[in-house]
Amino acid sequence: MKLSQEDLAGLIDADDLRHRLTALTAGNDGDGSDMKTRSAVLSMLKKVVKEARGKAQEMLDEDGGGLLCAGRLSYIQDELIRVIYDFALHHVYRIKNPSAAERMSVAAVGGYGRGTLAPGSDIDLLFVLPYKQTPWGEQVVEYILYMLWDLGFKVGHATRNIDECIRLSKSDMTIRTAILEARFIWGDEALFEELVERFDKEVVESTSSEFIAAKLQERDDRHKRQGASRYLVEPNIKEGKGGLRDLNTLFWIAKYHYRVKRQSELVKKGVLTRSEYTRFKKSDDFLWAVRCHLHFLTGRPEERLSFDVQREIAIRLGYTQHPGMKDVERFMKHYFLVAKDVGDLTRIICAALEEEHVKEPRGKGLTGMMRRLRAGRGSSAAKPVEGAAGFVVENNRLNAVSDTVFETDPTNLLRVFQVADKHDYNMHPHLTRLIRHSLKLVDASLRADPEANRLFLSILTSRHAPEKTLRKMNETGVLGRFVPEFGKVVAMMQFNMYHHYTVDEHLIRSIGVLADIERGNSGDDHPLATDLILTLQNRKVLFVAMFLHDIAKGRPEDHSIAGARVARKLCPRFGLNDAETETVAWLIERHLDMSTIAQSRDLSDRKTITDFANTVQSLERLKLLLILTVADIRAVGPGVFNGWKGQLLRTLYYATEPHLSGGHTKMSHRQTIDKAKEELASHLGHWSAKDRNAYLNRHYPAYWLRTEPERLVSHAELLHKADREKKQLAFQVIPRAFEGVTELTIKAPDHPRLLSIIAGACYATGANIVDAQIDTTTDGYALDTIFIGRELPDDEDEKRRGERITALIETTLRGEERLPEPVSKKTGVKGRMKAFKVASEVLVNNALSDDYTVLEISGLDRPGLLYDLTRSIATLNLNIGSAHISTFGEKVVDVFYVTDLTGQKIANIGRQEIIRERLADAVEGHVELDPAAPVARKVQRQAS
Repeated sequence: MKLSQEDLAGLIDADDLRHRLTALTAGNDGDGSDMKTRSAVLSMLKKVVKEARGKAQEMLDEDGGGLLCAGRLSYIQDELIRVIYDFALHHVYRIKNPSAAERMSVAAVGGYGRGTLAPGSDIDLLFVLPYKQTPWGEQVVEYILYMLWDLGFKVGHATRNIDECIRLSKSDMTIRTAILEARFIWGDEALFEELVERFDKEVVESTSSEFIAAKLQERDDRHKRQGASRYLVEPNIKEGKGGLRDLNTLFWIAKYHYRVKRQSELVKKGVLTRSEYTRFKKSDDFLWAVRCHLHFLTGRPEERLSFDVQREIAIRLGYTQHPGMKDVERFMKHYFLVAKDVGDLTRIICAALEEEHVKEPRGKGLTGMMRRLRAGRGSSAAKPVEGAAGFVVENNRLNAVSDTVFETDPTNLLRVFQVADKHDYNMHPHLTRLIRHSLKLVDASLRADPEANRLFLSILTSRHAPEKTLRKMNETGVLGRFVPEFGKVVAMMQFNMYHHYTVDEHLIRSIGVLADIERGNSGDDHPLATDLILTLQNRKVLFVAMFLHDIAKGRPEDHSIAGARVARKLCPRFGLNDAETETVAWLIERHLDMSTIAQSRDLSDRKTITDFANTVQSLERLKLLLILTVADIRAVGPGVFNGWKGQLLRTLYYATEPHLSGGHTKMSHRQTIDKAKEELASHLGHWSAKDRNAYLNRHYPAYWLRTEPERLVSHAELLHKADREKKQLAFQVIPRAFEGVTELTIKAPDHPRLLSIIAGACYATGANIVDAQIDTTTDGYALDTIFIGRELPDDEDEKRRGERITALIETTLRGEERLPEPVSKKTGVKGRMKAFKVASEVLVNNALSDDYTVLEISGLDRPGLLYDLTRSIATLNLNIGSAHISTFGEKVVDVFYVTDLTGQKIANIGRQEIIRERLADAVEGHVELDPAAPVARKVQRQAS
């Protein structure tokens, strides 16, 4: 981008600076080599650089031009280097009659060679020398470099003669790319021109295939490192997919292959249309604006758009809040649309390259480019596609017979994807471009066309590769046009730490997860979902509900309710009958229920299960909801679904199933308890009859109802051993690899602060509690089972970690030591957490359980929150029956089932208010350990 004098006005006056620097040498007869003069020169240059860069930042804030800012910073740098070079030449290493060897050329390479710099960019320089090096040349280079380093710049540099540049370029692709972009700054221009001429003839000519292959491989490797999706919600603006480096790669390839000096020449060459070139420029300008703001804001070369900077940059770029969408979400939507444009441009330029080459069979887009270029012309001729007139296939690539194929029959815009999915064809880049140029044909009449909707439904419910086909439909723009409600969530991000991808990417990925579950390819993560999906009466409703479950995100109202309304409108259009439509709408409206109940309710509490069963009402809906929930969580991002969540969902499913299957497996409480005792007794044959009978009367009914048979046996052995050894305290550690948790069982004299001490020990050792089951024996002992997140891959190592935590609990309970200061594992999150605001909320509910008051506390997650909450609950003289901890990115929801010290629910309204106040304070980090304090404040408020 060529900047005008007006664009650069007032940034730096190089001539004035030269005069001022020369004046510093006046007392030494023009000699500026002494340290005192050098120090004065450095001081003056620092001031000039600070002022010039400050002015560039002001101009960016005023005009918002990203490429303008990058060009201005490059211009400032050029002028600075020229001034330093001239000062070195005329005042430090002066020679009256330079020989042919005493000359050099200073060139900018890399991004700086393109005439663009971000505030924190490296300054990449190439010092080109004649055939041989001289002491003078070394000294001048050294002077320039040390001056730039002392000014605080990070400088990448190389000093070579022309022969070395050519030789190294042939063997090293990084050096070849750097010289491809070399730009003359100052010095001997003839020397630089000789390098450019020889580089073009001896390196570039006839090697474009090799260069293209290397650059595309480099790009693919980079994407693997950064994350393969361009829709990651904290993208790397430089190295990520759809970022600046991808645009650079395009230009390198185009410059190398088409021998152009400027992007605009690609239009003359017929590679890009005028509108595509405009998109190229707009994308480049937007990404540069974001990058420059990011560097100025952070004061360092930060390339990752992390949550803690996104909102500030959105404000700097002038985004405002709209109903249902925050300013930051609107900014990030624009960012992802630009990243999508970069992907489109990549395909277009490579399509132009491929006009000269034929793909080999099953080539994978750009990645296999080199193989294809080397493979030469394929032998298989174009063949018509059976049942799809107007399309041909050649080398497994689908193409159109004529450019009017979509105008003649707009349903072909859907048929083309259905054919590609059915036969696993790749799409010819020419066909992809033709689809993009035909999007205006996707109008209301096509959306209402029964055949078009039948084709779409067959793609969505395909048993082949629906995720791949839907993603291609999204990338070409067809999906958002055919289903406008989907178009509204394209590139939409949710400003939270829970969702890793944009909404459209999440929906498409969730269909992929569903297809994997159906094929049995999802491993051992969710065996129940894999079994159940094969027993469904109607898989179509599951895939449609999955595709639409988040379709109403970004609206002011609850997206589940709004989504159900959207489904009732769309499903008949897709060809679903009334019953199917109602099932899809119900699944969308309830798609969060199973996850919420499994993670934050006591699944051993009968009311939890009966209430959930009353909501679900049929076994088929229960199956559908379980599979939908598993796929939804899996598609949120890597590592979000784990064995523990899977276990909770399975427990809820198995507990609810009998209520929905005709009642033949229902048993009364008494029968369930008797059966559990009988089964346990059969495993305790090695005990004496007296011990066995005493133990079977040692627990309250709730314990027998909610504890799994395997755990009943391990608890019995733990307590029996403690009794024999006359131990008040006993501990057990069991790593559970499949669930991704480690189970800690603690037997101790019952004590209101026991869970608080356990939570404190876990916090102090950096362990993350995910669930807790609290039981009390009839003889006054607490039997607490704590589940902590697994951290080590080996069971033995994980067991030792658990034993260190129980050892700390034991010494604390014995009063031998106080809890140490915590070693927080979450400190890295703190910076990002600051970006979020989560309103604290405390709900006190007596309707969710027959026996307990349920406290549901939500707020911003932080280390030690559970410790603070349990300390507050203990101070309030409440007994905890069970605790359920769930985190959703930055938000935490902790649920406690509690009673008062007499085992009753908290019915008194005044006391409920005190509990709310005390726990809300604890969420904010203010723990009140005086039981009377909230009451005193309450009285004070009433008096006033």
